[in-house]
Amino acid sequence: MDDAHLAVSLITLGDPGRLTGGYLYHRRMAELAAAHRATVGFVSFPEHPFPLPALAGPAVLRRAVRSDVVVLDSIAAAFLGPWLAARRAAPPLVGSLHQPPGGIDHGPARRAMQAPLDRLAWRRARLLLVASQALADRLADEGVPRERIRVVPPGRDVAPASTGPPPELRRGRRAGLLCVANWVSNKGILPLLEATARLQDGLATLHLAGDDQADPRYAARVRARLSRPDLAGRVVVHGPLPREQVAALYQAADVFVLPSFRETYGTVWGEAMAFGLPVIGWRAGNLPHLAGHGQEGLLVPPGDVEALSRALGRLAGDETLRRRMGEGARRRAADRPTWQQSAALFFAALREAAHANGPV
Repeated sequence: MDDAHLAVSLITLGDPGRLTGGYLYHRRMAELAAAHRATVGFVSFPEHPFPLPALAGPAVLRRAVRSDVVVLDSIAAAFLGPWLAARRAAPPLVGSLHQPPGGIDHGPARRAMQAPLDRLAWRRARLLLVASQALADRLADEGVPRERIRVVPPGRDVAPASTGPPPELRRGRRAGLLCVANWVSNKGILPLLEATARLQDGLATLHLAGDDQADPRYAARVRARLSRPDLAGRVVVHGPLPREQVAALYQAADVFVLPSFRETYGTVWGEAMAFGLPVIGWRAGNLPHLAGHGQEGLLVPPGDVEALSRALGRLAGDETLRRRMGEGARRRAADRPTWQQSAALFFAALREAAHANGPV
């Protein structure tokens, strides 16, 4: 039975091709499915204001049940939870969690409404696949039996490094800083710009890679900040890039910085560390689980722009220090799985759920 082909329906929200962590994670799994005798088909809820996507629940379920196992992305769980509770027969369900119940990008009112709906969906799941041990521990603390939880982190490899000459990121300064993140408030782009503006002249050039229209209102604030004289010539905006070009930026950078306030895992930190980059960010989310302060990077108090600026200046101005921390980051990243290894864990868990007997 384990050698049989596995048909997987993966339920998500909106366009599965967007450039954010959870969507990229699932696309990588879909790309690697054939090597594990599986296929992954995406089924999406329409992206409307909360909670309107839930109206499409019956149609989404009808499409998804034509498979051996259904994977439910945590970003769509709240919209399917009530319909799952009302349905008796369905293929085995597996949760794929990149955020805790209630999400991480919403205000208190939305989280309070969404969390019970998320939990309603997860009660029907045979297994919950989570992106980090920190999230696994949080779910266990909330009462989810650990035997239903599997940790399947993102891969550390973004793409093969280019064999050609890397791009020149320093732009006449002492260091090239790289941030790979979509322009949404949680990622801390505005505090990063403030910290960069406080650096001494000639110290560093900051490069921003990621979707600069992910949140148009926030993007307008970022562009307004970029237009001020104290950042003139200090920041290069690359916009969304394919994996190969992101890998080239990692290869060419001196320091990676992402002052994200909440990250369940933080795939880009792991990617940067695999390229031998010291990392800088808030002492928040999953970063303290990935890098040690003073060992693989510098972690500063959340929201402390002055401390963030000092950390940037310290690594930008000390090549010996950043080389030492970068080598530490590379060694630590080597202990994390590649995408091929993560896919093996992912599809093994799906087969386990598909072959389990009886309801949850």
